[in-house]
Order: sequence, then structure tokens, then C-alpha cells
Amino acid sequence: MDARYLNDEELQKELSRCLQCAAKPCLKACPVKCSPYDFIKAAKSKDWKTAASHISEHNPLGEICGLVCPDKFCVQYCVRAQVDKAIAIPAVQASIMKKNREINQNPSVQNIKANGKKVAVIGFGPAGMGAASKLLANGFSVTVFEKEKIFGGALNLIPSYRLPREVVQYECQKFMQNPLFEVRFSTMITDYGKLLQEGFAAVIATVGEQKKRELKIKGAEFAIDYNDYLANREKYRTQGAVAVIGGGSTAVDCAVCASLSGASAVEMFVRRGAENMRITAEEKQILMKYGIKVSNFTRPAEIIKNNDEFTLLTLKTCFDKDGNLQDVNDCPNHNGEWKYIIKALGNVRDKEPENKQGIYYAGDYVNGSSTVVEAIASGKKVAEEIINKYAD
Repeated sequence: MDARYLNDEELQKELSRCLQCAAKPCLKACPVKCSPYDFIKAAKSKDWKTAASHISEHNPLGEICGLVCPDKFCVQYCVRAQVDKAIAIPAVQASIMKKNREINQNPSVQNIKANGKKVAVIGFGPAGMGAASKLLANGFSVTVFEKEKIFGGALNLIPSYRLPREVVQYECQKFMQNPLFEVRFSTMITDYGKLLQEGFAAVIATVGEQKKRELKIKGAEFAIDYNDYLANREKYRTQGAVAVIGGGSTAVDCAVCASLSGASAVEMFVRRGAENMRITAEEKQILMKYGIKVSNFTRPAEIIKNNDEFTLLTLKTCFDKDGNLQDVNDCPNHNGEWKYIIKALGNVRDKEPENKQGIYYAGDYVNGSSTVVEAIASGKKVAEEIINKYAD
């Protein structure tokens, strides 16, 4: 049994614990307004199709979100926590969707009449998928322009220990079955206004944050960017030691991947304290599980190349009385030899959105780094604006 899902006994136990709260606080906490109350109610009678329909109606990536959603949404607001502990709602959702996927390998597409309007979606990660799903359900034709050769966007950077590749492929392929949907791979679009001239009623840009945060130290060119590392994990497989610079969820993914790939030691270097790290309680447990060392209040000062390995010099940091981070001293510490040093500092937006009628923006490009479910919600919100504009 895949540990990422609940087995039958675990699933039934979690379903039975649901108090079926009339106020549905879990629904109110969900960015895409998916209702655990309703899909759990259907699942209790083992009606997996209806349960999955409740999920898919609001979330085009229901199984993916079940696997990767953090506990700050529905779980945090689960009333059951006042009795013993919150229901593992994301795991329940993922398990329901997996059961339905195995039963219904080729889901039918609802026959919706085309309304004659075309919308272009630039980029097809979670935000693009959220927008497209809403538009398609309302009769819009959707053409996706994707610069890569595959669907998924940032989903393809989530390690398989958290998100199996076949789930991403399955969720993406569902779009291909819709006659109103078209995708053009390996196509970079920079002039959004030109698409409006070509007959698209609207353009939705969901291109994410494309500009890498720079590591402004001597020897920074020797650090591997996290995008490169996560997209080419086999290329960087090693039995040597791996250092990861950064303290967020992406840094955790890099560190765990390095450990699973056979690294002899993995250490994260984080400028701030443990309480300031942007990771969940589950991610903290994962770091402990894989024996990954975390050096807090430590920042890189220099990377030195020594033949096939690298030396990392670091400085200790602290907060001053005004809450600003500063170096403790100017004498760097020697932090051993590393086969690879990974820079997991995230990205930023490379340019400001163009304020032009008919052009919309969604996802990380406008909101900054966010979760998959928040990106989907952002895409759906923009789609609703377009739908309302063309409503009869």
C-alpha cells in the first residue's frame, strides 16, 4: 500500500470520525470552496463516484491537492480537533480520488455547448488549470500556450515522494479529452496583446515567478538552483554530502530528495531561527525522519571550489533590538566539503503586470509564492471575472 494514501481501514476510521458539522468550517477554510462535509458524507456509504464528483466540481486537481495541501486550511478548522485531533482531510480526499481513478480510468467529459468565446491561457500549472477548468465548464474554448514540452508547471518540481508523476499526468490528461480545449507546447508568448488581436476574448497569464532570487556572495555561480536540481534529480544523484541554502518548503524538498538519492549527509543553512522557517509541522517531522541537519541563524558568506567539491563559508546571524537580521561577526566559519550546494531561495516576478483591458493575471505571478490550492483558486477567480463579463 502506498504510504501517501490511507488504506481501507485508515480511511474508514477517518470517515467515521467526521462530526458532519452543519456550519461546515472546513468548507469555509478551503481556498477553492471544496466541501469535506459533502465528500465525506458520500464516502461513508462508499459512493466513491459521488464523493469524487463533490471534489472535482470545485477542484480540478483534487487528488494532487489531497497529497500536497498543508494543514493550514481545512485541517486547521476541523472541529474534531476539539475532541481529540483533526481529521486527516487532505489524505481522505487523496484516497477518495485515487479510488475513483482506479474505478473510472476514462472519465467522461460533460457535454457543454460552446458559447463561441475563446480564451488564451499562458502557462499551464495549477493557476492555469484552475482557470481553464472553470472556463471550459461554462462553454468557453480554451487554448493553452505552454513554453515547456509538458503540462504541470510547478507541479513537476514537487518530488515524487510527495506527488507521484502518474497522478500529475492523469489530472493533466483529463483536459485533453475536452473538445473545447487545445494546447500548444514549446510555445513562448510575450506579447499578450497580440493574442487579443488574433480573436481571443481574453488572455490569462499564469506564468509564475520567473526571476531567480540571487545569492549575492562570492562563488555564487557554483550553487545549483533549486529549479535545476528538482527538474533533473537523477543528474545530481550523489553519495557525497549536499548543502541546501534556504529555509522554506522548497528547501525541504531539495534536502529530502538529496537524502533519498543516497547523499551521505544533508544540511540546510537558514538565516533565521527555526520558528521563522516557512514550513509546516509535517515538514519539520520529515526533516527529522531523514536525519537532515538544520543550521539556523547561519547564512552563506562564500563558496570555494576545490576540484570536484566545494567549501561553504558561513556567518552566524541574529536579530537586533529592532528585529532586523544582522551578522554576529565578520569572521566566516568553515563548513566542510560538499559535493553539491543547492540554492533554494525561491523566485520573484520578473516584470510588472501590464494593465490592459482583456489581459488578466493569476497565480504566483500576482500573489507571490503560494500553495497549489491557492494557485487554483486564483485561476478560478479570474475565470469567473471573464465568465461574468460575457454572461447573457
